[in-house]
Amino acid sequence: MYIACMTWFIFALLSALFAAFTAILAKIGVEGIPSTLATAIRTSVILPFTWLVVALSREHHALTGVSRRTLTFLVLSGLATGFSWLAYFRALQLGPASRVAPIDKLSLPITALLAGLFLGERLTLPVLGGVTLMAVGALLTLL
Repeated sequence: MYIACMTWFIFALLSALFAAFTAILAKIGVEGIPSTLATAIRTSVILPFTWLVVALSREHHALTGVSRRTLTFLVLSGLATGFSWLAYFRALQLGPASRVAPIDKLSLPITALLAGLFLGERLTLPVLGGVTLMAVGALLTLL
């Protein structure tokens, strides 16, 4: 399937699929080494991989048009990602993937609430109901 024809929904499903594999592969990979080292190794793979994709798609030309504001928020997002990954790998090292991953996915309802608060996205009754069910579902995995 041609990538340009894919909708945001297809990419979101692919993200969920790869995130699931990430949890399983990371749980196996973090055995016997410090979780911060595991995170560093993972990140060392991601950096050249993403730049290769940028180069192959010829998107590197857009780099000169990145505003200071955009760069600032992307750097802050990168720092948040780093903290998230460090915590995630430590959680995987200490707990079962079948429980760590759902708790990590509490980011979904938190994101919806933050999107309403900071981005002005509309939180309809179905959206609020859905995020509530997500949170309850994640917390049920602790029982």
